[in-house]
Amino acid sequence: MKILVIRRDNIGDLVCTTPLIAALRRHFPAAEIRALVNSYNAAVLENNPDVDAIHAYTKAKHRPPHQSVTRAYWEQLKMFAGLRRQHFDYAILAGAPFLPRALKLARLIKPRHIVGFTEPGKRGTRHIDIAVPYGPPRPLHEVEDIFRLLAPLGVQGQPPHARVFAAPSEADRAKSRVEAQAWRPAPLLIGIHISARKPSQRWPAESFAELIRQLHRTQAATFMLFWSPGESDNPLHPGDDAKAEAIMHTLPGIPVLAYPTRELGQLIGGLSICDAIICSDGGAMHLAAGLGKPLLCLFGKSDATRWHPWGVPHRVLQPASLDVSDISTKDAMTAFAALLREVSSRAPEG
Repeated sequence: MKILVIRRDNIGDLVCTTPLIAALRRHFPAAEIRALVNSYNAAVLENNPDVDAIHAYTKAKHRPPHQSVTRAYWEQLKMFAGLRRQHFDYAILAGAPFLPRALKLARLIKPRHIVGFTEPGKRGTRHIDIAVPYGPPRPLHEVEDIFRLLAPLGVQGQPPHARVFAAPSEADRAKSRVEAQAWRPAPLLIGIHISARKPSQRWPAESFAELIRQLHRTQAATFMLFWSPGESDNPLHPGDDAKAEAIMHTLPGIPVLAYPTRELGQLIGGLSICDAIICSDGGAMHLAAGLGKPLLCLFGKSDATRWHPWGVPHRVLQPASLDVSDISTKDAMTAFAALLREVSSRAPEG
């Protein structure tokens, strides 16, 4: 059996698809399972033993500066032609609700069967021959929602945890950077990720700095500070260099390793060596969950029921204003302390 899982969305969406892929592997151990993703999120599946091959195409908006739009589409067509020659038994449109763009890709590849959600009145749904009518019976997490697509294949029950695997070279590089610091060894290394795509998810630099000071004082913790590098006014890829510099400037003498990450694999490697993560809702949060890290999550204008970390101890802070700038450092400290108590209570004795 040859199965192609299609997920062309953002980083967090693909992380939330890894439970579906893991369940496929467990239910069909001899199947050939491949994934069609985009170049932006492909590193999420690297080193994942549940996936036999990753096929990543570059969206026109993500193409390198030297590549024309025509060339980007030509490269896509060549990939899809190659996938068509694989003669897949199933293509799974792993997303919700009905996904017309993913369906177009599946039709280019021409699998024997297409599995996906359908909605009344939407054009193209007739091409999905293994259809799951969309309409969740209750508010569901993204993982739970898309897991329903496997029911027609005989896979049911509770979805497993998300699974993300760091490249050993990236994890070793991050560990070496930490060990090279002139710090006293500490039992708790906390990853702080300060970048967020949505304005309502951006906690102020002074709040991050104050939280780090208090955690160092109360927990004797050390820290890795993660962010997306670049200038904040870059229209394509806004970065947080200035914000990170402001935070570091106010923390003299506190053990913080600045760790900007230009590549997704580098971020995964850095997060993998931390004991706990503090960040806003977004791709980094889901990566940390896939790595099994306890999380303190700051939610702004997003659905915490659908997008909270899956399968790991976590605390969610979401103010009534739906703007994370209204979260106090006191509330963050209280929530993180509760998280540590939960993790400690779960730890095996000895």
